Amino acid sequence: MRIPGFAATVLMMVLAGVAAGVRAHHGWSGYDSAQPLQFEGVIKDSGYEHPHGYVHLEAAGKLWTVVLAPPSRMENRGLPPAMLKAGAKAKVEGYPSRSDPGELRAERITIDGKTIELR
Repeated sequence: MRIPGFAATVLMMVLAGVAAGVRAHHGWSGYDSAQPLQFEGVIKDSGYEHPHGYVHLEAAGKLWTVVLAPPSRMENRGLPPAMLKAGAKAKVEGYPSRSDPGELRAERITIDGKTIELR
C-alpha cells in the first residue's frame, strides 16, 4: 500500500511527536525510594507544565529541583499555580534522584499549612 505524500508527511510528524513525548517522560525508577528526604525551604521559581510541574527550592544549603505531579493532578488536589509563587515557604517529602544529586521527586508538598499528596 502506498501512502500519498501529504498523508505520509503528517503520519511521520505524528510519530515523531509521540516519540518525543515518550522520551521526555521518565520513569520513577530513577529515584531512590529507600532514601526518603524531607526538608523545608523557599521557592525560587516554579513551572506548572507537562509532563510534571517543578519548583526550584532553596533548602538544606542548596538549590533543589523538586519534580511535582502533572498540572491536572496538582489542580485536582488543590495545588494551583498561585501557591507555587517565588518566595513562598514549602516543605517537601520525597525521594532523591539516582543520577542528579540536586533533584527530588516529591511525594507531598506543604505550603501555607496545606499538605497536598502528589502521587
